This record gives sequence, C-alpha cells and structure tokens, in this order.
Amino acid sequence: MQTVRSIAVWNTAFLGDAVLTLPLIHVLHKAFPDAALDFYVRPGLSSLFTAQPEIRQVFTAEKRTSLALCTQGREIRARRYDLWLSPHQSPRSALIAAMSGAPVRIGYAGTWRRFAYTDTVSRCFGELHEIERVLRLTIPLFRRFPNARPSGFSPESPADPLHWPTLVLPPEAEARAAELFAALPSGPVLGVHPGSVWETKRWTAAGFAHVARRGVEHGAQVLLFATPDERADVEAVLESSGLRGHAAVHDLTGKLSLPELAACLKRLNVYVTNDSGPMHLAWSLHTPVTTVFGPTVRRFGFAPRGDTADIVELSGLPCRPCGLHGAHVCPEGHHRCMKAIDPELVWRDVERKLPGAPAAAEKGRCPEQSQ
Repeated sequence: MQTVRSIAVWNTAFLGDAVLTLPLIHVLHKAFPDAALDFYVRPGLSSLFTAQPEIRQVFTAEKRTSLALCTQGREIRARRYDLWLSPHQSPRSALIAAMSGAPVRIGYAGTWRRFAYTDTVSRCFGELHEIERVLRLTIPLFRRFPNARPSGFSPESPADPLHWPTLVLPPEAEARAAELFAALPSGPVLGVHPGSVWETKRWTAAGFAHVARRGVEHGAQVLLFATPDERADVEAVLESSGLRGHAAVHDLTGKLSLPELAACLKRLNVYVTNDSGPMHLAWSLHTPVTTVFGPTVRRFGFAPRGDTADIVELSGLPCRPCGLHGAHVCPEGHHRCMKAIDPELVWRDVERKLPGAPAAAEKGRCPEQSQ
C-alpha cells in the first residue's frame, strides 16, 4: 500500500470556505500524523492559518492568469504530493489538481472533473452543512486507506469533535487583541460588523445603528469592525446612530490584520454581523453570534453552529434565496429581505447573550420574522 508522506488541501474560495475546510485538515492530520500537510488558499488569507499546528506551510494560490497558473502548477508538481484534496469546484482548481501529479487526487463529481481527479464524491448541496460536504472527500480516501480512518469518525456526524473548525491564532495576534481589550473600560463588549463582500448581504445601516445604540444603553463597549473597503458602511452606522465620538464606541476600521480581527472576535461577548467570512471566524472561536440572513438561507449549508449562534431572517418571502452568494444589487429592486428585518428583534437576541441581560431572557433559537 502507498505511503502518504505529503498532503495538499486546496480551497481558494472565500474566507468562510477556508475556515470550514479546517475539519478536513483536522481529520487528515489524525489519519496521517507523520505526513506533511500544506494548505492552499486565496490571496490575503494565508496569515490566518500560519499557527495552525496541523499545517506545515500555507501557500497563496495564483490563478489569475494562465502563466501564473502554469508556473504554480509546475511548482506544485515539484513538491511531489502523495495526496491532493480539493473542496473547490472551479475548472482552474481541477486543472491544478491534474497538474499536481499526486497519485491520489480527490474532488467533487462532475462530467469534466473526472479527468482531474482519481476519486470523486457527490457534494450533496442542499442536504448537508458545508463542513460535512467537505468531509465527504474522505469517503474515497478511507476506502483506499481503511487503516488510517480515525476511530469512530464519520464524515456526516456533526456531533463528532473533529467536525468543529478549531482555529489556532498566531501569538502576536492574540497579544495585539489583549492590548486592545485591556484599554477598554470594564463591562460587556459588543462587536458590530456591518460589511460584506456582497452588497445584498448587508443589513441596513439603521439596523446596525439601532443595535449599537441599544448596546451603549445596556452599558456595553461597542467595537465597530470593517475592512478599509467597508469604511462607508461604518460611516453610515455612525451617522445613523448618533454615536460618532461616543466614549463607548470604538471604530477599528482598517486597523486590524486578519489574524488580529479573529483574536478580537474571540474576546467579544457577542458579535452581530451579516452572513460573512468573519461570522464563521467568530462562531468557530466559540463567540456568541447574531447573524442577519437576507438573500441567503440556511439550507445552503453555511449557517453558523453552536448553542449561542443564532440567525435572524425574514420568513415567507418568495424571492429568497436569490443566489448562492446573494448579489451586488437586489434582483427584485426592493431588498425587502434585509430592509424589513426588525432591528429590535435583532437587539433582543443580542441582549440575552450579553452579561447583565435581564433574568427573564431565556435561551432559545431566535425566531424567524414573519413577512
């Protein structure tokens, strides 16, 4: 039987997708503890995974031009991987898999993909959470290497601890977050992140402003998170809330690296956000989250997990969902899936998670808002 000495995992999708690939990495390390494992991610994400103990090296994928693709393909082939797994479905990712030269290459089934992979599985989209979909890639793997299968492991058992995306952060990021939080007055800390790559995934500035105001009234320190590209979203929240310059409101827009953002999210009492990559960072780090879903829905398989991870969404809207990622502009022109979300409903879910919440606030899945 072939010895597995080196493994590559390729997922060049968005931040959340990369985080949800971690359970696959956990299982591979458990199955082949002596193998060197490399992780390939899209540009801008590599720093987040550099402290992950299962990973030897994180590489940035270069696929923007044919020349870059071919150059990286040659470099990958020279690394002589024994095993290649790709949860990413694009034709370019399949081409890279074929170029890798790995004797075992596993990906999702599809007519043209059979030429890139030695083994494929159905993705079961709409049936499973993304974590379990990714872990299905281990089904043909453990057919080939049955003795490597971790005891009791099942790719479709969410209760298995190996299914949780345990993320280890760089010490310097943890230190930066500790410094920031040490400077805050005592009391609960609420994180607010109004941005998203996709415009229709963004809840209203007025909605986030309402939650921020209520947080300040509750006695919380409110941290506003955003990338430099999301500066306009934060400005709109500050304008709508009337909290610009308030001592309890701290604007961290563009001030944090990705690992530092994760380290700060880890320390929050509650995080309120859209369906986004940072949302996945937060719940994977066991931070209570309140997420507003608009154009996307739970059955896509990207909902946050955990007893303190809740979704507020508008039920009964026939145009939901309008796409896997949402869109840059509402196809119907009204964006009702976000504009009709009751800000007070979102606040009530946030409030019961904050220290000092009224004793009457009981834990329970946040209800969907009827249309």
